[in-house]
Amino acid sequence: MNQLTRVLAGTLLALFGSTVGAVTSDESALLVIGASYANGNMPFNDQGEAPLDGISIGYGGYLSLGQALVREPLLSGLVVNEAQAGATTFSRTACNPQCQMGVGWLGYDEQFTRALARVSVVDPVTGEVTLNARYLLVTFANDCLHADAFGVPQSATQPCSLAEVDAFIDRLIAVGQRALALGITPVYGVMPRWEDMDLPLSGELFGISWMVDEASYDVLRARHRARLQAELPGALVLDYWSDFNHGGDGIHPDRRSVLRAARRIAVALLLNDKRH
Repeated sequence: MNQLTRVLAGTLLALFGSTVGAVTSDESALLVIGASYANGNMPFNDQGEAPLDGISIGYGGYLSLGQALVREPLLSGLVVNEAQAGATTFSRTACNPQCQMGVGWLGYDEQFTRALARVSVVDPVTGEVTLNARYLLVTFANDCLHADAFGVPQSATQPCSLAEVDAFIDRLIAVGQRALALGITPVYGVMPRWEDMDLPLSGELFGISWMVDEASYDVLRARHRARLQAELPGALVLDYWSDFNHGGDGIHPDRRSVLRAARRIAVALLLNDKRH
């Protein structure tokens, strides 16, 4: 956890010692955390350094889900997007082609802390904190997908064991539990089907030494969905990547898939609001 994240976390913890509630306004923000499906931009640090020299997916031509949600007319509130292309659920150092200390990604809990800081409203008299957000979209991470997702050189990595898969899902569940405790509904997406992507192609294009194989991916996808549904009954688990098509690199969705996913998320949120 870097210094900025520690300060934000400490501030929020201090604030949340008082009463905390989520707003019910139609203009409440949709918080977004995750990796490249949610944000195509690599993160820069304060010194202007970034993984892979700060490239954007598709060299700026990729439409991310976070951007598509901003365009979605069914969403009346703002989108607060703290996702980082290349991220995993845990904070890690960039190690492609070699490790660079101080250069890397924030994990999902740290991303969520930043998102909360954007929408925290403090009553100056009572100290009551109101969060101008009702939903947290938690998009899929790079954990267990490939060799460049561990924060160590690729040569030192190997495919995830089932215990490591469960540890990954534990971290996804933990951020959802944190959201629920604050009165914010977490929203997750079912992973795309293996046959709709081309992960070997993606590995070749991005210079990654190994990608998850089909059997392991199918186990990860099934376990990801089942555990989220079973262990987070207050969350929404949506299949918004059904009919997924990649945009040519084997892993990232094309524009039609992204726009369709954004519409499905918006509709699901509206229906959930009506039920409650």
